Amino acid sequence: MSWSKLKQQLESFLSPALNGRVEYRAPGYRYLPDKSGICYISVDKKNILRMSDKTSFIRWYQTEQEIKNDPAIQIPITSDDIEAVKKDTKGTVPEDRLIVIVRSRKTSEYAKELLSAQASLSKSNFTVVANKFLSTSVEESIESNDILLNILALVDRRIGKKRILNMSEKMKLKHPIVQYFYELRRNTL
Repeated sequence: MSWSKLKQQLESFLSPALNGRVEYRAPGYRYLPDKSGICYISVDKKNILRMSDKTSFIRWYQTEQEIKNDPAIQIPITSDDIEAVKKDTKGTVPEDRLIVIVRSRKTSEYAKELLSAQASLSKSNFTVVANKFLSTSVEESIESNDILLNILALVDRRIGKKRILNMSEKMKLKHPIVQYFYELRRNTL
């Protein structure tokens, strides 16, 4: 599908409150077909998310340690997580130390997911994900681990006010750019 048709279809699904505020841009180079492309999602004419086929990927966090030390990231710990670590350590670790181990493991997994998701943001990936978004349900897109699917679903008009308000806890575990678009949508309600 051509970029203009894809853009037109994506913008037809925008929430009425975000129509004209959120734009999908892909400046093309007509005479350089082999040149890598750049794609933007912009809000109020400011480029918020930049996707490029070049090797410079978006980096919200530079290292795993920065993610681990960020106090704003709250990872929920369940009793099942503690029991799994207790089983791994054969019950020889004190209870208060188990919580620290579980938090460290879950934060490390979260950091790896964030960094791998950021590495896949490119213009060619955007067109693939946008086509996938157009052919799947909004529920699948919002539940997905893919950053772009989450963003496209959050700005979709088919997601209502009640659902937006009910997903605030779930959004705390998402990538910061997904949280940005969640707040943008929530503030337009």
